[in-house]
Amino acid sequence: MSIVDIKFNEQGLVSAVIQDYKTGEVLMQAYMNRESLEKTLETGRSWFYSRSRKELWEKGATSGCIQTVKEIFYDCDGDSLLLKVEQAGAACHTGNRSCFYRSLLKSEEGVEAADIGKVIADLYSKVEDRRKNPVEGSYTCYLFNKGIDKICKKIGEESTEVVIAAKNEGKEEAVYEISDLIYHLTVLMNYMDITYEDVGIELKKRFK
Repeated sequence: MSIVDIKFNEQGLVSAVIQDYKTGEVLMQAYMNRESLEKTLETGRSWFYSRSRKELWEKGATSGCIQTVKEIFYDCDGDSLLLKVEQAGAACHTGNRSCFYRSLLKSEEGVEAADIGKVIADLYSKVEDRRKNPVEGSYTCYLFNKGIDKICKKIGEESTEVVIAAKNEGKEEAVYEISDLIYHLTVLMNYMDITYEDVGIELKKRFK
């Protein structure tokens, strides 16, 4: 990427969407000018331009919730950026991990439309938090403490439960068991430092 390829608007700004590089969760949206983009590229941390204060600001400079930038993409028109970051703490000033925590459209079941990405992202983040910040009595922490053998044993057990549920042709039962399996796979992924992005890259290779 070259900054000359970026089309800043008449105010000298470009929109930037911030995404968790591990889970794909959209964390926030902000604006960058040329200087803040240059500082981001130079420092490896997110810098933005405040339209209200008319000044540059570094994400997390006061709160400690810094964003370490892993990748930067720009769209087909060159007028929008996508930053994939490692987020420390919450991205939103409200204390929520993502600024996009409210729903405008929900499905008939009351679950946010097209929300599977956020569900998976939240699951990964919570499992990762248990690994980094153990909580007494937590089942997730128990699995991490027991190690790879216990985790793999549980995955084997849950896989069998999925097969049994499928053979019984019970959709509700199958959904329940598949959810258990996904949770335990997420624990394994965290244990091995595998992200859903890693899995996504591998899956894309098979889209032929």
